[in-house]
Amino acid sequence: MSQPHTPIVLSVAGSDSGGGAGIQADIKAISATGSYACTVITALTAQNTRGVSGVMPVTGAFIEQQFESVFSDIAVDAVKIGMLGDADTIRTVAAAIRKYQPKYVVLDPVMVATSGDVLLAKDATDTLISELIPLADVITPNLPEAQALLAARPELNTASAEDTAAHCEQLLGYGCKSVLIKGGHQAADTSTDFWLGAQGLRTYSSPRIDTQNTHGTGCTLSASIASFLAQGYAMADAIQQAKDYIQAAIEHADELRIGEGSGPVHHFYRQAR
Repeated sequence: MSQPHTPIVLSVAGSDSGGGAGIQADIKAISATGSYACTVITALTAQNTRGVSGVMPVTGAFIEQQFESVFSDIAVDAVKIGMLGDADTIRTVAAAIRKYQPKYVVLDPVMVATSGDVLLAKDATDTLISELIPLADVITPNLPEAQALLAARPELNTASAEDTAAHCEQLLGYGCKSVLIKGGHQAADTSTDFWLGAQGLRTYSSPRIDTQNTHGTGCTLSASIASFLAQGYAMADAIQQAKDYIQAAIEHADELRIGEGSGPVHHFYRQAR
């Protein structure tokens, strides 16, 4: 009797020593949503719930070796890409994506941590746009990241629905298959994400939760989108499933007591019941 297929997601991201974001959040989210996680680590960070105190990049050669080790043995269904740090790392990862041709690529353009610490060198943005965004099935910038990618005005954080839809259209022009602009930075009682793809524009709205424990929300959302894509969901449905998961993980975040700053979401709230 043949074994059922195991949905497998490769997370390409930096390590968060505090465990709330990056590779650690990705592994938790992928596991909690029913898929198997493997990794390519692009950087080591010294960080906790209060901020990032150090970053140590991984060499391009070792990133390539990690990709080779995974793809030579493991049948990856989807790749989630997070923190890359600099232009050379972006080029290395883009070359690997072109070489191994995974079925799905979810790109979270990690530029700024929840704490406000910059995680992507400013001169790397053009490389991200030219080399990696065109390879993505979906990119998942938050509002400040979308602003940085478009060199838009600061007013983007309070943009109207029409303006945000227009920004989705502009980002789609960079060559990716679809764009999800996350609305968590909006000053409103409801957070609305805008997704634009071949099927047109769709919005995903959820009530805002009063908690400071939101460390790793972007990593968690993009990783869980990749997880549901690996399980066979269509993109719009994968996003909805991931939105439902992250909403509940934030709702249960205050059940955890982690650190003195912005704590993580509760990835395993279902298992804790």
